[in-house]
Amino acid sequence: CRFGLLGLFGFIFPGVVPANAATDSANAIQIDLRWYRKDSGTAVTQEREQLLVKWPISTSETGSLRINLDRTKPLIESIDVASRGKSLKIIARQLDPVTLLTIGERDMKNPAGWVAFFDDPMSRPHQTYTAILDLRSVRVSSDGTRTTVHIGDVRVGSFQGELRLNFYRNSPLIHLETVVKTMEDGRAILYDTGLTTRSSTWQSMVWMDTENKLQRSKVDPETPATPLAVAGRTLVAESTMGSLAVFPAPHQYFYPVDEVLNAKFVWYGKSYQSMAGDFGFGIRQSPTNINHFVPWFNAPPNTEQNLGVFYLVSSGDGRRALEEVLKFTHGDRYKKVPGYLTFTSHYHIEHTQELIRRQREAHTDQIPKELEVPGFVKTFKARGVNIVHIAEFHLGINAPVLPDEKRLPLLKTLFSECERLSDSELLVLPGEEANVQLGGHWMSLFPKPVYWVLNRPSDKPFVEQTSAYGTVYHVGSPEDVLHVMECENGLMWTAHARIKGSRGFPDQYKDSNFFHSDHFLGAAWKAMPADLSQPRLGLRVLDLMDEMENWGLEKKVIGEVDAFRMEPDFETYGPMNINYLKMDKLPNFSGGWQSVLDTLRGGRFFVSTGEILIPTFKVGGKESGQTLELPGKATTTVEAKLEWTFPMAFAEIISGDGNRVYRQRIDLTDTESFGSKTLRIPMDLKGRSWVRFEAWDVAANGAFTQPVWLK
Repeated sequence: CRFGLLGLFGFIFPGVVPANAATDSANAIQIDLRWYRKDSGTAVTQEREQLLVKWPISTSETGSLRINLDRTKPLIESIDVASRGKSLKIIARQLDPVTLLTIGERDMKNPAGWVAFFDDPMSRPHQTYTAILDLRSVRVSSDGTRTTVHIGDVRVGSFQGELRLNFYRNSPLIHLETVVKTMEDGRAILYDTGLTTRSSTWQSMVWMDTENKLQRSKVDPETPATPLAVAGRTLVAESTMGSLAVFPAPHQYFYPVDEVLNAKFVWYGKSYQSMAGDFGFGIRQSPTNINHFVPWFNAPPNTEQNLGVFYLVSSGDGRRALEEVLKFTHGDRYKKVPGYLTFTSHYHIEHTQELIRRQREAHTDQIPKELEVPGFVKTFKARGVNIVHIAEFHLGINAPVLPDEKRLPLLKTLFSECERLSDSELLVLPGEEANVQLGGHWMSLFPKPVYWVLNRPSDKPFVEQTSAYGTVYHVGSPEDVLHVMECENGLMWTAHARIKGSRGFPDQYKDSNFFHSDHFLGAAWKAMPADLSQPRLGLRVLDLMDEMENWGLEKKVIGEVDAFRMEPDFETYGPMNINYLKMDKLPNFSGGWQSVLDTLRGGRFFVSTGEILIPTFKVGGKESGQTLELPGKATTTVEAKLEWTFPMAFAEIISGDGNRVYRQRIDLTDTESFGSKTLRIPMDLKGRSWVRFEAWDVAANGAFTQPVWLK
């Protein structure tokens, strides 16, 4: 029960190997090379009963992978590395890919359908299947600097498709994908994948633990398979010749959750889940997220689900392989970009309530030692965050109905703690997901501490002066909310638009005065729901962004994370995204942070998963958030500077005319890992009212800008 060869190891014919297997194997496989190009940088040749793939993994080393065309043998005969002037190093041999697909049901009776977050496939019938490869066809294709070996046919439950091995010029990556689809409706899925071997050359398994300490465990082929909590989502199989690291796409692999726990996303050992017989290692998805809410992945009918995993080939030891993997995510730290600050939003840390509880239990008004530097502060600093916007009073307290005497002391503690925890490296901004008066869920952000109460009775004045708190606002209607935003120059936006508690919003209030106000920023983007057939993340809000611009409103989309605790030993990088704000100086808490709101309101920022950066975006010389008066000439130049780690896939210039959305795709398959490029695209934008830019890589990491407005 593995991703094995048909008729072998008891998959279809238990214990029986066809008598003609050896003579029938290679002769029956016709290698289709019609779509292969030698100028891709990868050499593909057939050597009797093997297909040899050789590609440069760096400027000084070449990798090679041999695929067995004999159905009686493991699919991958060997993975090797050759350095200039040195002998060949065998990194691994006799490997079989293994993919386990858990197929469950989406509740299609739920009005939310495919965009339901609070769905529970684990509570309904589900089953885990082992993918089976019936080795019938091998096709090789090239696209720019990448070459793909397609191997069919794959069957796993009701899903069918093929196995793909992707190689990238001058990259140590092997991107292995089980690409399958079903015609059944309402399917939700999870997958685990990896490699198994009957003839291991590996001496040790190597990883960084959740305290970022290197761990090394001697390989015992009889060790039962077990999940493992690691830092950086990476596990390395190490030998005297070199290492092979396994890791998932850093963001796409993680279904949307509220609790970003480290749910042991890698595994190693023998007989994984009693379905992969030999010793192996790989990546896994927890069906329960350690007993927290898990919506799984959407798998709509007739969509190709890309069940992918990355392997990194290294001639060095396990530590070096781990370091090479971490380069693809800048060490799980958002890279510093000159002229920009990193900003992240929507965290229900509930630090205020935790502090008050602990002080009450200890009968003190002092800061408990364990909260002097809370875990979330350590986490955000480790991720390279400059500004964090928290959303307190979401759990364990019904903030909207609290009277003044209970709410105002909470706000005072929140403000004092944000100031105490802010320093020259990290600015902690107070905020709330208020969720009253407007409809749906929404976030608030003021440029300084503001005292406001959310349940104004009819006999209560909108604003009053108090000796203890100064100015206090009371809001009881959308008009009140807009008024306080105008008085204090604040911002608000739709949280998790069109999903969860905001399903139907902002659409239902798009004609309201508060939505049309420049104090209503727009909406927030997060990669949910998840669908592995898409090369882009978070289409729900990217599509909304285009619609809002076509509504004729200059709205923006901010990246949000919408998570609860953020501890150093959690898996925080995978679920996160970041906003790069065009600001030179980090504000001081005591002086206020109006410049942060001005930058957001002005659209002077881009959103990224971290691996792709867009430090420059201009249309006719105008930057995002600005307005361009279209010249009389036929074309206008769209300019975008890109930086990336994973090989790029494509970019898109998206524009609209108030009715339609136009997309111009720019193929970037000529790129290699760790590059930069400035695109200058002449476009006819006559009749268009806005234009923006997106870019995506082979792991579905991405970045997008705010629009430039056109007149």
